[in-house]
Amino acid sequence: MTHADWIERLQEARARTLLLIAPLDAEDLRCQHDPLMSPIVWDLGHIAHFEEIWLLENIEGEGGGGEGLRGIYDPFRNPRATRDQLALPDLAETHAYLGAVRRAVLQRLRTLDLDRADQPLLRDGFVFRLVLQHEYQHNETILQTLQLKRGAPYPAPRALAPPTTTGGMSGPEMVRIPAGRVEVGTDDRSAAYDNERPLHGRDLATFEIDRTPVTNADFVEFIDAGGYANPAFWTPEGFEWIHSKGITHPMYWSRVDGGWEVRRMDRVGPLPPDHPVCHVCYWEADAYARWAGKRLPTEFEWEAAARWDPATGHLARFPWGDDPATPDRANLDQLLFDTTPVDAWSENVSPTGVYGMIGDVWEWTASDFHGYPGYETFPYPEYSEVFFGEEYKVLRGGSWATRTGAIRTTFRNWDYPIRRQIFAGFRCARDV
Repeated sequence: MTHADWIERLQEARARTLLLIAPLDAEDLRCQHDPLMSPIVWDLGHIAHFEEIWLLENIEGEGGGGEGLRGIYDPFRNPRATRDQLALPDLAETHAYLGAVRRAVLQRLRTLDLDRADQPLLRDGFVFRLVLQHEYQHNETILQTLQLKRGAPYPAPRALAPPTTTGGMSGPEMVRIPAGRVEVGTDDRSAAYDNERPLHGRDLATFEIDRTPVTNADFVEFIDAGGYANPAFWTPEGFEWIHSKGITHPMYWSRVDGGWEVRRMDRVGPLPPDHPVCHVCYWEADAYARWAGKRLPTEFEWEAAARWDPATGHLARFPWGDDPATPDRANLDQLLFDTTPVDAWSENVSPTGVYGMIGDVWEWTASDFHGYPGYETFPYPEYSEVFFGEEYKVLRGGSWATRTGAIRTTFRNWDYPIRRQIFAGFRCARDV
């Protein structure tokens, strides 16, 4: 990658951020629309601050410390629920900060020696992808906020047309994945985060996995069967939580004349039966799987189904192979602003015949978020290490709101099992 290549990517990322917030007024940007999310103006300032830390202050260092994150943009010192109480700059000041940091970065970048193999942050362009992925991920976070937006719904700047689909996908409901020792993770140090490394082997028993994510129609059957009211399908913790919150259906669904409607940003319409269910928490996914006589896959089963070719042993970067993720291969990159039918993307199929494992919805797995054997923190512990433990469940695959540069079959997302604002669904597995 050349200086011009990195400049182009940084500018494209910023253009997308500005496109997403363009329809919003100053109050929408300053308001805390939900305690789960930051005021959007905080996200914008944090994007600039992160870029300043890594592309100006730390760029020629060796990493190892997140101490550069400080002041109002330190996410650990200032939890989301309290960020509206901070002395946040207004929109004009935030735009000025974004612009000043970017100008300094571009000036620095034009004279930077990109071939310094002795600098771990610069090697293979890692630090630039770190900053790019950070902005991409905050784009998705901003979209979660905008789905929760108070007041008038967010007028989504849709720029993609839904794919055409014939529907009626043929083949078995579940796909069998044979037993074997499967390599998971990666040794890539150009784009992958530390929690994706290293590449290592896992022994998997034969299992079956749903050929597609669970659809809205599937989930309606669970609701109609009294699934939310029957404790037999829930863990005690999950059942107590959903009833304490009065939850009886996925987030953003509404009953209308005996049927269901769903809201996606500024559009409300009939629930599309062949789209993947979205905005369910881990407990809801787990309960559905129990009701269906199945279970959630582990993250290693999910990864094997997404990228492993049992016939050759090849591990692909994506279900369709090693070619880059693009919006014509999977429902990614935000500008459709909705899910799509589960069989709408003919290329988005793994070597074992599993559909839609990248894009549309993040997929809950049964796995807690831990470091892999041989894990090494890089470049700072606050990205992954401080979150390891049993509090968080791993999600895989990305969603329609995920940018193409921030997803791959090894990418690990994680969140609390109660979270429903994320663009998350699931598919089921079972033992054989």
